[in-house]
Amino acid sequence: MPASPPFADVPGAILARAARVRLACFDVDGTLTNGDLAFDSDGREIKTFHVHDGQGLVLLRKAGIGVALVTARKGGIVERRAADLGVEAHVHVADKRARVESLCAALGIGLDEAAFMGDDLADVGAMRAVGLAVAPADAHACAGDSAHWRTRAGGGRGAGRELCDLILHAQGRLAGIHADGRIS
Repeated sequence: MPASPPFADVPGAILARAARVRLACFDVDGTLTNGDLAFDSDGREIKTFHVHDGQGLVLLRKAGIGVALVTARKGGIVERRAADLGVEAHVHVADKRARVESLCAALGIGLDEAAFMGDDLADVGAMRAVGLAVAPADAHACAGDSAHWRTRAGGGRGAGRELCDLILHAQGRLAGIHADGRIS
């Protein structure tokens, strides 16, 4: 039996929203990580990131779509991960909606051209403001209720990559990337 095309089950209204995205913003804890907070014996925070999510963020960036990590927690490891991927890191952000609004203004785009992926209460304001709000499968209900679409994967387990692939698919670029293994 042939495999169904990617995102065949995604409603057309969601694909239309994804087709307009020029900026993709991601919460970190519970979205690009599994939400666990671990500390080493010196009190330094430890996070693990899924390599597929990182590849998705790089693909978006190479496709000319802005990518920003927006977290309420202090930086360090988030800033390092963002630098590794060549994307922006906005750390210790008290008002994520205001930050997304300022990022859109700096890019000269409307909020309807932004996506935000979040998993909990601190993300809801930003999610309600943007054109495409996405929550990982295991997001808290308050974020899930504010999402236009939910991923199949949980936070830190490929959910970020699902959003990246959805955007690239909706913009007609994913099949070419998969065909030749690179962004054009």
